[in-house]
Amino acid sequence: MTTNELIALLRLQRIPNIGDVTAKKLIAHCGSAEAIFSDKPYRLQQIDGVGTKILTGIKESTYLTAAENEYRYIEKHQIKVTAYTDPEYPEYLKHCIDGPILLFQKGNIDLRNRKILSIVGTRKITGYGMALCERLLEDLAPLDPLIVSGFAYGVDICAQRAAVKQGLQTIGCLAHGLNQMYPKVHDRYVGQVMQNGGFVTEFWSSSSPERENFLKRNRIIAGMAEATVVIESAEKGGSLVTADIANSYDREVFAFPGRAQDAYSAGCNNLIKRQRAHMVTSAADIVYLLGWDVPVREKKVGQQQLFVSLDPMEQTIYDYLQKAGKQEMDQIALECKLPVFKTSSTLLNMEMKGVIRPLPGKLFEAV
Repeated sequence: MTTNELIALLRLQRIPNIGDVTAKKLIAHCGSAEAIFSDKPYRLQQIDGVGTKILTGIKESTYLTAAENEYRYIEKHQIKVTAYTDPEYPEYLKHCIDGPILLFQKGNIDLRNRKILSIVGTRKITGYGMALCERLLEDLAPLDPLIVSGFAYGVDICAQRAAVKQGLQTIGCLAHGLNQMYPKVHDRYVGQVMQNGGFVTEFWSSSSPERENFLKRNRIIAGMAEATVVIESAEKGGSLVTADIANSYDREVFAFPGRAQDAYSAGCNNLIKRQRAHMVTSAADIVYLLGWDVPVREKKVGQQQLFVSLDPMEQTIYDYLQKAGKQEMDQIALECKLPVFKTSSTLLNMEMKGVIRPLPGKLFEAV
């Protein structure tokens, strides 16, 4: 991307009434952002949604001055800028019609990983939600997913801290420019996130964390990921907005259920009840529903199985498979006196722990 093209894209971002959808229409029509500003007004008016107000904005020089100033800030602070047409632009976000035309990045972000999960939820996370979040990322760690969240209070920062703890890459999507951090109390986590991923935003350095920015930011959280996981949510909240956006993008949405009386489980329970999210109770459910391959753990000849922690249900299945050898899931459920749906998720958990392996013909055996 040339300097002139980047300044033209910044200028487009600044002009009122030109959102990302209209900007993409203009660029597609003219061939580049730079070409828009030299094209004839009558040609631009042929584009659906382009009227007098937009044409006036395109000719307004103050937006060019603002774009040039922001470009100088980007250069001075070595901010990476990615346009929606660039190969480095997040792959999943490319397929969102309203994805931002520009993303500003800082850190060590590697988007080649296609296992990307967004984790969202209430800012008033409970002990139950914190335990769910930490256990989820601990169990997912062998699959090395990239974790996206909003770096806000509650579930967001819990998910990003847990990702760092497990050595997973994590990305914080910000509702303001990269010249500041909100909330301020999370400054202490910035270095850890920068080493294990980084931060992205569509907002300029002059943007402050206004309420509407958070709602706008949610589409990036939903759009960057293969699926969105809601840990805890009240009946209303930003995480439900993110879940709705993910649904509109035809992405998978997962929600952990809670007790009917719990205020911060109401949102998740409603998503499940209205079939706007899959009910999940473990990492294994997510892995199964997304069709992720579980990594095979190699073992040297003669090496004993490493000690792993098995819950009572897993231990029952493991003991049975050691005696019975290769078995189908239905037979395992029958002999172990377990419901089939619980057997399925338990087998996947055990596969992730490396104590059983799947075989052709829907068979399983102990390792």
